[in-house]
Amino acid sequence: MRGLLAAFAVSTCLASAAAAATVYPLDRATILAASPFDMKVEFDKVVSPDQVSVTINGTPVKDVFGKEAEFVEKEDGAEASAVILRDVRLAEPGTYTVEAKAGDETKSVTWEVFGTQATPKAKNVVFFLGDGLSVGHRTAARIMSKGMTEGKANGRLNMDDLDHMAFIGTSSTHAIATDSANTMSAYMTGHKTRVNALGVYADRTPDTQDDPKVETIAEALRRTGDKSIGVVSTAEIEDATPAAVVAHTRKRADKADIVGMFYKVQPEVILGGGSAYFLSKDVPGSKRKDDKDYIQMFKDAGYSLATTKDELEQATGTNTGKILGLFHTGNMDTMLDREFLKKGTVEKFPNQPGLVEMTKVALDQLSKDEDGFFLMVEGASIDKMSHPMDWDRAEIDTIEFDKAIGVAMDFAKDHPDTLIVVTGDHTHGVSLIGTIDDDKPGEEMREKVGTYDDAGFPNYEDKNADGYPDRVDVSRRLAIFANNYPDYYETFRPKMDGPFEPSVKNEKGEYVANEQYKDVPGAVLRVGNLPKDADSAVHAVDDVVLQATGPGAEEFKGYMEQSDVYKVLADALALAPTKEAAAK
Repeated sequence: MRGLLAAFAVSTCLASAAAAATVYPLDRATILAASPFDMKVEFDKVVSPDQVSVTINGTPVKDVFGKEAEFVEKEDGAEASAVILRDVRLAEPGTYTVEAKAGDETKSVTWEVFGTQATPKAKNVVFFLGDGLSVGHRTAARIMSKGMTEGKANGRLNMDDLDHMAFIGTSSTHAIATDSANTMSAYMTGHKTRVNALGVYADRTPDTQDDPKVETIAEALRRTGDKSIGVVSTAEIEDATPAAVVAHTRKRADKADIVGMFYKVQPEVILGGGSAYFLSKDVPGSKRKDDKDYIQMFKDAGYSLATTKDELEQATGTNTGKILGLFHTGNMDTMLDREFLKKGTVEKFPNQPGLVEMTKVALDQLSKDEDGFFLMVEGASIDKMSHPMDWDRAEIDTIEFDKAIGVAMDFAKDHPDTLIVVTGDHTHGVSLIGTIDDDKPGEEMREKVGTYDDAGFPNYEDKNADGYPDRVDVSRRLAIFANNYPDYYETFRPKMDGPFEPSVKNEKGEYVANEQYKDVPGAVLRVGNLPKDADSAVHAVDDVVLQATGPGAEEFKGYMEQSDVYKVLADALALAPTKEAAAK
C-alpha cells in the first residue's frame, strides 16, 4: 500500500536522538545550500500513515519543500514502513533539526546547511587522487626517484612543495574501515556514506539505485554554471574513484549503469580504461547485457574518440571540445609494465598513454573554456598494486602520479587562478623499514633485510634523469612490507615477470599461498593475519594526508573529514553564494 504523507516540519531546538528510526541524510550531515538531495525516514516496523510525524523545525513539508512525501507501508525486503521525499533542497544556510515519530519510534538528527562566498576564489580546480596513497608510498617514491645522501633527500617530489596541508579522516558511515567508493564519494558530494556506495546514502532496500541521492560536484557544476569537467584515471573509468564524480548507486560494481551516468552528465574530457562497459553485448569483449553502444552515443554527442596514445594526441587538435579516451577494456597497465618491462597486458594494448600524457591533454582541452574547469585525476594503480603487495609497481605509479601533479603545477604558473588539491582516498598498511641487500652473506633472504644502521641506502640509479629508477631489481633496494596479508610467499624481490598474485583459491574456496612463488630462492611462507576469504592485503584506517596550493588552499588545515573537503571545493568555486556574501 502506497500513499502520500505531508507531515514534515521544522524547529530550531535540538531534540535528543532516540532509538529506532533512521533518517537520511544522517545526523551531522553537511548540505550545500540549494543542492538537491533525497530525504528518507526508515521506521523499524510497519506503521500507519496517521501514526507518522516527521518535522523539520515545526513547519509542514509543503511550506518547506513545496511537495508532499511518499509513504511506503512495507519496503521491499523489510517488514517496515518508510517515508521518502525526492529531489528537495534547502536554500538558506543554517542548522536544521529533523524529528521523526511513529508510535513509540522516534529519531532526531541535525543537518548543517552551508553556503559559500559570492565570488569564486578559483577559476579552475584540479583534484588529484592517489588511490591508496599513504605516507609510506610517498617516502619510498621520493627515495626511488630522487635518491638520498647522508640522510637528506637529493630532491623533492612535486607534491612536497604544495604549501597547505591537512590530515583527513576516511571512515565510512557504518565502519571505521573504508573503500574507494565511499571515500571518494565523500570528497565529491560532501556526504559520508557506506562502503561500496557512490552519491547515495545506503538504505535497506535491495535495489542498488533507489537509495537516497545527494548531488555530486559534477552535477553541482552543471546546475550552477558553465565550467567544463574532466575525469582522468588509469583504472576503468567506471571504477569507484572516477565514478564518484558523477554516479549514484549503492553498488560500485554497477559499472554498466555508471557508464550511463557518465553519459547523463557528459564531462567534456573522459580518459581511462574500461571500454568493455561501453560496448553493446554483441561486441566481443563487452561486459554489457544490453544493446546500448555508448561509444557511438558519445560520438553522436560530439566526442572525439581515442583508443591509443597516438589517437589521443590527434584528438587534441579537434574542435569538438569533447574527448572520450578509452585505452583498455579493463584497468590500464602500470607504468612499470607499460614503459619498462612490457608485461601485464601491454602486448594486447601496446600503445596506452600514461597519466602524465592524459593530464596534459585534459588540461589543454579544458583550459579552452573561458569559464574554467574542474578536473579529477586518479593514479589508480598505487592501490591496485598495493593490494597484492606488488610494491615496485605501486611505487613507480606513485612517481608517475607525482609527475602528473608537476604538469598541473606548471599549468598553474601561467594560470594562478587554479586550485590544486592532492590527496588519497584511503591508506594501505604499508611501511618502509629499511633495505634488502642481496650482497649480504647468508642464504635466507630475510637475513638480507637491513634495519636501523644496517639499512644503509639503496643503490637505485637514474642515469637518464627521467625521475624513474633505471631498474627496480637493483642489488640493494627498499624493504617495503604490509602489516596485513593473506597466506603468501614473501620473495623479498621485485616481480619482474608480471604483477604479483600472492594467493589463489583452493578447492574449499579459501585463499592460500600461491605456490608459483614457493621455489623462489629464499622465499618465506607467511601465514596470513586476515580471514581466509581475503585474497590480498586490505586498506588501513589511518588518516590520509591532503596537500594543496592556489586560491582557496588556505582552508585546508588541521584535521578534516572527507566530507569537509567538499565544502572547501564548493567555496572555492562559489557553488552556493549566500545573500550575506553577495552583500559584501
